[in-house]
Amino acid sequence: MSDVKQDGWAGIIKGKPKVGDAAERSRRTTMKDIESFSEMTGDRNPLHYDRALAEASIFGKLIVQGGVTSGMLNAVVAEDLPGPGTVFLSVEWKFVKAVGVDELITARVEITDVRDDKPICKILTSVRNEAGEVCLSGTATVYTVALARA
Repeated sequence: MSDVKQDGWAGIIKGKPKVGDAAERSRRTTMKDIESFSEMTGDRNPLHYDRALAEASIFGKLIVQGGVTSGMLNAVVAEDLPGPGTVFLSVEWKFVKAVGVDELITARVEITDVRDDKPICKILTSVRNEAGEVCLSGTATVYTVALARA
């Protein structure tokens, strides 16, 4: 048996991240987001479509599905940090504030732990609105697959 440690990050496109590395992405939500998500999932909750009902609710506005909000985190980990080939292994998220239509939201991830033997990271996750209020917070564990380029 060898005492030599294997670097599980060999071949990863963006290389091995470091604790403290962070990345963000922002986008403004739209009715099209709600419609696309509904088409994909079948989620047609009236809080997403019925303006009068939604405005009379505790939210006071039409809101986008939680999957639209959390989906921003998918883009950050898959495109930015750790980057291409990254998938979620586990997540623990709290949806603490609803996101309305036409709100600018910013998804952020920060690396809190990096394994040497496998391309696995633990990350802090959040999505904030324009006012800086937390809409989603939590943690996740992600795995990055080495991708072969043709």
